[in-house]
Amino acid sequence: MAPLHKRKYNIRGMFAVMVLAAVLLALPSPVRSEEPPLRIDFPEFWPFFATRGDRVEGFFHDIVTEALARMGIRAAWAPFPWPRCQERVKTGQADAMITSPTPERLLYASTHADPFYEKKLQVFTYAGHPRLQQIKSIRSIDDIRRGGFVVVTYSGNGWNDTNIRSRGIKTYETPRLKNVWGMLANRRGDIVIEWPGGAWPDIVETGREKYIVQTNVTLQTMPFHLLIRNGSPYAARLPEFNRVILAMKRDGSLDRIVDKYIKQYQANPNLPPLSEPNERREHVLATLLAH
Repeated sequence: MAPLHKRKYNIRGMFAVMVLAAVLLALPSPVRSEEPPLRIDFPEFWPFFATRGDRVEGFFHDIVTEALARMGIRAAWAPFPWPRCQERVKTGQADAMITSPTPERLLYASTHADPFYEKKLQVFTYAGHPRLQQIKSIRSIDDIRRGGFVVVTYSGNGWNDTNIRSRGIKTYETPRLKNVWGMLANRRGDIVIEWPGGAWPDIVETGREKYIVQTNVTLQTMPFHLLIRNGSPYAARLPEFNRVILAMKRDGSLDRIVDKYIKQYQANPNLPPLSEPNERREHVLATLLAH
């Protein structure tokens, strides 16, 4: 057995160690350096994304921001003309952009497997159309041609020229996109082929919502992805981003974000029109999808 005086020193030593440990635990831990945000460049294109004062809004912005937040990643959004967005990602001045993957873009950027949004070109007709059931059964552009349906569109619609007019399908044009809904409501044609997100604000603004029927017929989809440059440390986390996007689709949060910006127009005719004229919106959208 140890002498009494040695046991006293041992007890004192243990007590000192315990006190020191308690003091160290009470001290603030070293601050971990915060990771830099993911720098995302975007063109002004409502309702996908747009600046409102010092805020960025739009459903592309909100979807990606929420997905990244679930991953513990902050995002820094910066508006630029679309050609500069691509150039800045390519040269490393920005980390990411939102667009459709193309072979050219995938030379300098990576993306995830599943699109977080698909822009659908859907078929609209007028209420009470005598061949409504046949219109709802359309599955392809060839069905439009075989059915002898007349398409209403606007001047300069390149998609219509390439996919509809080139197949000999009869088309009536109006100088402005917004006017197609009046022509359709007045039965000047059978169908309009448009993106619902851009269509409904104009339908409501022109007071035609009671006379227009949106079908579930989709003739084409355009996928949108988050693209991150290959040299960014965040590129390795794209598979995780994809899993989060799929989870958001399952839990309904993705649809809720889109509804906030689009379907509200179908329910509330007193909402203000979108900030960009539709002709301008369609031009910007075309550049988002093109090389």
